Amino acid sequence: MPQQPPPRRPRRETVTHASALRAGATGLPRQPASPRPGARTGHPPARFEISEQTTLGHTYVRSLMRSQLRAALTALGALALLVGSLPLLLALPAPEVVVWTVLGVGVYPVVWAVAHWYVRRAERNERDFTGLVEGR
Repeated sequence: MPQQPPPRRPRRETVTHASALRAGATGLPRQPASPRPGARTGHPPARFEISEQTTLGHTYVRSLMRSQLRAALTALGALALLVGSLPLLLALPAPEVVVWTVLGVGVYPVVWAVAHWYVRRAERNERDFTGLVEGR
């Protein structure tokens, strides 16, 4: 009695709004488009590597996590320097008005600037990662 091969795993498909629009109103999946001229077909896309949790996909995700951690630690270091230097600055003999002005007017714009830098950097990291995964 011949042995049957093990059943193949079904092909994974991600359904998004854009892919539903490409499929048309019938709901039937469209045939994949022919590859672009000059498109590389030797390696599977990074999205496949990540969704299948391969070693390369794990490396891609770790790279994103490291870049996000680096941005977070840089922002934290900048804020620690700002807050850590305040007692030294406020220990100088100065009128009370100057102290409140430094705390109320001088600190918050710097905290806002560090937070703004961090958000822009995190979004840039994610955009770069998406570009790598999408192959753009």
